[in-house]
Amino acid sequence: MNPPHPEFFHGWHDFFILLGTACATLVGLMFIAVSIGANIFKEENRPALEVFLGPTVVHFTSVLVLCVLAIIPSQGWLSLAALASLIGFAGFLFSARIWFRLMRSRYELDYIDRFFYTVQPAIGYLIVLFAAALLYEQSEWGLDIAAIGLITLLLAGIRNAWDMMTWIALKVPNAGDESKAKSAANVKPLS
Repeated sequence: MNPPHPEFFHGWHDFFILLGTACATLVGLMFIAVSIGANIFKEENRPALEVFLGPTVVHFTSVLVLCVLAIIPSQGWLSLAALASLIGFAGFLFSARIWFRLMRSRYELDYIDRFFYTVQPAIGYLIVLFAAALLYEQSEWGLDIAAIGLITLLLAGIRNAWDMMTWIALKVPNAGDESKAKSAANVKPLS
């Protein structure tokens, strides 16, 4: 007989707290990074934001929500399995939608970017779905598999956030360059 939920999950409490805290922090850092690069986020860049920035925040938030749900003391095996399957299924559909948008888009992405923006998150959500099935059966392996799925999503999010922040850093005009250009424009020639 499998141990009851609160007893069994006690050993996982710190893992879910640590992972949830990391994802909450990364979501916050994404908002800070976007505010720093706000001058490049214009209407013409909207499709890129929806394909690259939005999904990264969604993946971090999915991990955060699953971690929060896992540490609710009154959570039962079946309710956690149902919620994990809902998030896994919705996340997989979301990843598939992003994949189709990237395939039809005009963006020139290499295979590594396509993998990390579409395939790896889809794999992470499928692993979460598999974990939900194990949790439904009250298998102790359910949390181990869920951890693999959550870490897969976290790593995809970290890599994609780094990729986007590098892109933003290359696109944002350097403040020093702007002030030099303005001061050069105000300089009058010597007579």
